[in-house]
Amino acid sequence: MDELDSYSRTVSTVAAELIGRVAAVRMRRGSGSAVVFSADGELLTNAHVVGDAPRGRAEFVDGSEVAVRVVGADALSDLALLRAEPAGALPDPVRLGDADGLVVGQLVVAVGNPLGLAGSVTAGVVSALGRSLPTRSGSAGRVVEDVIQTDAALNPGNSGGALADSRARVVGINTAVAGVGLGLAVPVNSTTLRIVDALRAHGRVRRAYLGVVGTPAPVPATVADRYGRRSGLRLVEVIAGSPAARAGLRAGDLVLDVGRQPVHDAQGIQRQLFGDAIGAPLPVTVLRNGAMVDVIAVPSELA
Repeated sequence: MDELDSYSRTVSTVAAELIGRVAAVRMRRGSGSAVVFSADGELLTNAHVVGDAPRGRAEFVDGSEVAVRVVGADALSDLALLRAEPAGALPDPVRLGDADGLVVGQLVVAVGNPLGLAGSVTAGVVSALGRSLPTRSGSAGRVVEDVIQTDAALNPGNSGGALADSRARVVGINTAVAGVGLGLAVPVNSTTLRIVDALRAHGRVRRAYLGVVGTPAPVPATVADRYGRRSGLRLVEVIAGSPAARAGLRAGDLVLDVGRQPVHDAQGIQRQLFGDAIGAPLPVTVLRNGAMVDVIAVPSELA
């Protein structure tokens, strides 16, 4: 590949490593892509690709095909875990990266099976981070938080495929076409791994519910200097009757810490709201009218 420029070498190297590890998936009512996730015969895809089908087929670019069983699906993250039958029929798994380390402008490569065209590769950059995506079904009014926006071309069938960095580490699972030249991907990070663990163990993800809607916001300079914090999550809505409302949180509060962990965006709260938080006291620190206010919320289970 000496005749290729550095950009082309990078993209072609990533493609060569991933094409054989991303399958075309056919379910009862839909199709998409899936990524070989583990050496135990697991594949990761989108919940909306799976739908309500219990089984399907996965086909690889070399023509090999295997039956897959749905282990579990989670509409709120748009992720689903599949298991090949037999498990040993899959290629080696992909290498995982950490989407929390991505920066806007970074090169990313998408691998999937758009429009039935197996092993398709597109490249682009991370256009934005922290986007929200309305869920497709089963969770009206809820959103998939903290998705990655890219200008790598995505088309129907790319859903469930890999979004990788320049070292061929999968940092996202492609999930949607947002518009002309815009695609979205669910990040692969520590939260994703917790979701996969829950799907593997229980077939679903139990989540705690707090009842707030917020947007990232800067901490006022006078307070930032005093407390050493530069950003937080401004609450734009506190749902009436929710655990947050019962705890005394209000619209306009600037959330700084949840569970004694710093919060800079919605994902900072979501990381605290898995099954073990249901019914447990959750300390929340907010900035209100220039003063620090501590409250204790008790999250309920998200229905």
